[in-house]
Amino acid sequence: MFKKILIANRGEIACRVIRTARRMGIATVAVYSDADARAPHVKMADEAVRLGPPPASESYLKAELIIDACKATGAEAVHPGYGFLSERESFAKALAKEKIAFIGPPPKAIAAMGDKIESKKLAQAAGVNVVPGYLGDIATTDEAVKIAGDIGYPVMMKASAGGGGKGMRLAWNEQDVREGFEATKREGLASFGDDRVFIEKFIEAPRHIEIQVLGDQHGNVLYLNERECSIQRRNQKVVEEAPSPFVSPEMRKAMGEQAVALAKAVGYYSAGTVELIVNGADPSGKSFYFLEMNTRLQVEHPVTEEITGLDLVEQMIRVAAGEKLAFGQDDIGINGWAVENRVYAEDPYRSFLPSTGRLIRYWTPPPVRTDELVIRVDDGVADGGEISMFYDPMIAKLVTWAPTREAAIEAQIAALDQFVIDGISDNVDFLSALMQHPRFREGNLATDFIADEYPDGFDGAPADAQFIEDLTAIAGMVAVISDERAATIDGQLGPPVHPPCERIVRIDGESHKVRIKPYKGGTLAVTDDGDLVDIVGRWIPGQRLLVATVDGRHRIVQVRRAGRDWELQTRGRTHRVQVLSPHVADLARHMIDKPAPDLSRLLLAPMPGLLTKLDVSVGDKVEPGQPIAVMEAMKMENILRAPKAATVKATPAKAGDSLAVDQVIVEFE
Repeated sequence: MFKKILIANRGEIACRVIRTARRMGIATVAVYSDADARAPHVKMADEAVRLGPPPASESYLKAELIIDACKATGAEAVHPGYGFLSERESFAKALAKEKIAFIGPPPKAIAAMGDKIESKKLAQAAGVNVVPGYLGDIATTDEAVKIAGDIGYPVMMKASAGGGGKGMRLAWNEQDVREGFEATKREGLASFGDDRVFIEKFIEAPRHIEIQVLGDQHGNVLYLNERECSIQRRNQKVVEEAPSPFVSPEMRKAMGEQAVALAKAVGYYSAGTVELIVNGADPSGKSFYFLEMNTRLQVEHPVTEEITGLDLVEQMIRVAAGEKLAFGQDDIGINGWAVENRVYAEDPYRSFLPSTGRLIRYWTPPPVRTDELVIRVDDGVADGGEISMFYDPMIAKLVTWAPTREAAIEAQIAALDQFVIDGISDNVDFLSALMQHPRFREGNLATDFIADEYPDGFDGAPADAQFIEDLTAIAGMVAVISDERAATIDGQLGPPVHPPCERIVRIDGESHKVRIKPYKGGTLAVTDDGDLVDIVGRWIPGQRLLVATVDGRHRIVQVRRAGRDWELQTRGRTHRVQVLSPHVADLARHMIDKPAPDLSRLLLAPMPGLLTKLDVSVGDKVEPGQPIAVMEAMKMENILRAPKAATVKATPAKAGDSLAVDQVIVEFE
């Protein structure tokens, strides 16, 4: 067994590998860019080596620097994590040349599966179902238009070397191909150094299901069941679960056997994933097709670990050290149900715009591991850390396990309520809303789920009348306790008001009257002259998480001041709440609302990022929806369009500029 390994990655996955290596008694070496000098993975490892500046192309993607770090520290093996160099054949070969073990598959398997065009040809030869499409080189946009028309719309354009949802464009018509083909080529070249693109038929109502495989260097290859990864946005997975609510035992066996056949055909060993697209409209479960094989550890591997009891990182290390698998196919079972949510630095209330900046406060739900419940957070950030524009926007992975799917989902909702993230935007509300969505609870999933269910964007999870009544009572309690404390400390609100007292609570556009009477250990409340409710659980001013029961109903609420208002965040929605005394509420009715400024004559940067392309000059006339500029943020290209017909008056920004959110790019007359 290895005595020391180097992790050629950063963030969450680097921390994940270090934890397993430490448990196995293996020393670890971290590498870092200047942006990550104080990152948790650097502190966790036994040693750390600086690679270079923040851009990945100057640090994490430089194979020679990784090899130099191995030589300097005496690391015998390298775990690449996912992304970066994890699927670079040249990297695996370079390590082998220096007699450093690669904790992953052999170079020839990486090469065979890393090229999506060639991998589909190999899959066909191995007897694996493949999606109809064109697997040759496509040189021009005109050629792409002709091929797409021959296949029949809709089609998917994919970078041959792509992965992780990057380098992919869905085209419903010729215009989509003409707009997206060159962008797909650019993304492929920028992210993977390969601008080849292929086109295949888009399977409508598709489910994205993947099979985890594991092999050793002695010819043994197993499948470790499936993962359901259909909840995606912009081809990036958001929610994963294992097993799939759609897959039958017969379907699982057929998929697994095809995945193993493909792995054996390329001499595969280590952990890998065969991704499949499934026709969700076919109840027989026989319509599944090969998409690609990821020759690395997947982001979503924890859900497989939780239902099988295997540590995939440990298995990868043991395989790389030459050990045989200590179990066979018949030993792989399914125990309970696991769900994973990806917590991203993005704002779901603003079209999921990426968010960067400092994590002023970062608290996670406490870990739990019992026979009835697992709550697991895999992350690589901490209070005071920086979410950088140079890397992926994922903050953490929240994994829950329970004996049933329903219980695992409920555990997700409760745990998400305990995620506290300040300083940047996050998608916690959206994830909670997904967990509560009736269609998700039914298991009726497809890769277009988010687009179908949130066509006009996200504005928070719906709340029923009982929930709003409970929040109203909680808001009244919080405001009264806060006012009492302020009055007691310095008299700023006059002498303390002895309860019971009345407040007007405005929540979600509705006003409610609430009477509050705190007592030791709780509060009594009456909302809108209704029934008396008992809130058990005290709140102290400044306390962020309020855990209470309202007439026996368990509530976890994040409490924040927002100017003179309050923000109550819980169960997939952030409620802006006003709590006023009755006479102030009466006067507030006469206040005039300030109109929002007219920004239609400006094209603003919707997120922090790099302006890679500007297609207009001063004096140009544009039409509504016309592409104006291209911004790159969090490794994704975003096309910005004209909001209306207008003439370009000024272009304060130019291609190559790094822009802040809401920075003016183009001004129109």
